[in-house]
Amino acid sequence: MASGGETSQKDDVQLEALNLPESSDARDLAIESLRTNTVTCVFCSMLFDVKEDKDPFLKHMIDEHKFLIADVNLISDFVGYIGYWKMRFSEQPIIDFCSVIKTNCKQDSPGKQEDFYLLSDVLQEDKGLREFLQRRRLDSILLQLQKERDDVNFKRRCLFCWDVFEGNRMALIDHLSKDHSFAIGRSDNIVFVNEFLDKLQEKLDKLQCLYCEKTFRDRTTLKDHMRKKQHKKVNPKNKEYDKYYIINYLEMGKNWEDVRAEDDRDIAARSESPDSENWEDWDDDASANIVCLFCSYNSSEMSTMLSHMTQVHSFDLGVIKKKLDLNFYHQIKLINFIRREMHQHSCFVCREKYTSDDEIYKHMTEEKHISQIPDRKVWDQPQYFFPTYENDTLLCALEDDDNEEENTVVLAEDIDEEMRKLEDGLLLLNLLS
Repeated sequence: MASGGETSQKDDVQLEALNLPESSDARDLAIESLRTNTVTCVFCSMLFDVKEDKDPFLKHMIDEHKFLIADVNLISDFVGYIGYWKMRFSEQPIIDFCSVIKTNCKQDSPGKQEDFYLLSDVLQEDKGLREFLQRRRLDSILLQLQKERDDVNFKRRCLFCWDVFEGNRMALIDHLSKDHSFAIGRSDNIVFVNEFLDKLQEKLDKLQCLYCEKTFRDRTTLKDHMRKKQHKKVNPKNKEYDKYYIINYLEMGKNWEDVRAEDDRDIAARSESPDSENWEDWDDDASANIVCLFCSYNSSEMSTMLSHMTQVHSFDLGVIKKKLDLNFYHQIKLINFIRREMHQHSCFVCREKYTSDDEIYKHMTEEKHISQIPDRKVWDQPQYFFPTYENDTLLCALEDDDNEEENTVVLAEDIDEEMRKLEDGLLLLNLLS
């Protein structure tokens, strides 16, 4: 970096766009540190095991702290969710995030008046966190599924006979279906297959029917029962099996019954509409989230991201845009400039260099440098037309000013000699056209 607050283009030119981290969150480290079945109370040090039952924890939160969480059953990773909010509540007052419910607020109401705090996805930050945890859980499940698909060291004996299968799980699943008429589903829809088969084997060893779950006196009686009653299948009402089917991870708060029960007639009707052919090639990338300029928090909605940067980092892009009279192309360059500086752990105000993301963020927060934009000549450079991260969805989410005329002519800026050596000009011309 050159002194005096100006960027030395000779030393600071980036030809190849980087990639933003996928499926990450500003509090990932805190969430990942709690990858157990135990959670600590958000407001005190009490520990709870929530693997089998969350009710004791939720009752404690209500009784001791007057705190409620809406739609707990829709939270994909409860441990990660609680870990996130425990840290956020240590940073800001609870009132900044929760709705307040007052009890006994009428004059003639018996009992004292109390305030209860409700945390729900009405808050955009909470909604974004729930969506992130759902996506992350699905990503991890798909990775596990792919790992099991590629596993050639699978070895297991059949549940009903002495045949042993090696190499790939699909052979055993096909054998169970074809030779024993026992269908547990398509192999591509089953995950944690060894754990699943262990559970089924355990029930059979206890002489328990896998469908009606009745227990019999011996194996022969159990076998005859399952054959005659056509019970050679797992009990679809047993929720402990939901873990082993991919369909139960696809949508937040929905299991296989909910998905199957959905009425698709409206979708079919829309597909037959005259305009449907215009949408056939549409491919919506659900994972292309907008990532914050200063941390790894991400969201699928631009409004949520702008709110996050304003509330958490005191960086109001709307205010900066109006104050500096930034058009669409100025915003592009400013964002790419900030991305570059943050990637290089350099404060874009005082030009101090740091060695990590945490250090640069701490410095800019303490010095209140995040909301201070340097002189225009520092960032209003042609090189910042090129994205720092090639998958930077924030650039795609920017909107033109409403008062800009449709036929605005964009003139290419002067490019210094160093840029001419690095680029042949054609790429820049295409970008500005």
